[in-house]
Amino acid sequence: MPKVEESSLRKLHPTQLTVGMIVVKDKAAHLAALPPAEQREFMQRHAMPAVLGPGGRLYITDHHHLGRAALDAGLATAFFRIDGDLSDCGLDDFWKRMEKNHWVHPLDENGVRHYCTRIPGQLDRLVDDVYRSIAGYVRDAGGYDKVPEAFAEFVWADYFRRTIAVEFVRDDFRAAVAQAMQLAKGHHARTLPGFNGN
Repeated sequence: MPKVEESSLRKLHPTQLTVGMIVVKDKAAHLAALPPAEQREFMQRHAMPAVLGPGGRLYITDHHHLGRAALDAGLATAFFRIDGDLSDCGLDDFWKRMEKNHWVHPLDENGVRHYCTRIPGQLDRLVDDVYRSIAGYVRDAGGYDKVPEAFAEFVWADYFRRTIAVEFVRDDFRAAVAQAMQLAKGHHARTLPGFNGN
């Protein structure tokens, strides 16, 4: 099992462009309410999977919401474990291998794909995608199961993006989540990762 290590949050580089800021705010409030010792224990229990990249930089491949929330809550460090070492690669080859391993997901807040080089270098520069928040809320409510496949939440976010108007999401987030819960049970969702029909 990979060793869990500690790093400054500022040294952890994202592998995606977006987070759901509603989910981030919830997580940040949870972290901020914990005493420092419990914050540290929580972060240690939720170590971020990471890949060692060119120049020895650390690229996290999951838990972007937690990383951004920890920054917003004023934490200085987080814990990570190395799942891959691509430090011998040049930058172009690094991103190609990251894509081959499904360790990167460069979709913007509109679901549009970009070059990996557009991914920001810091967690606090990730942008808001409201459909990522909907996907997170639906998963947490049991609308679909958490699965080991990389970036399954993006697939659900895109499914909801195609069906629920963004104006509705912004006007009444809770009602949009309720609609998304119904959509998660539907016929069209059956091929999505983690579908459970509940």
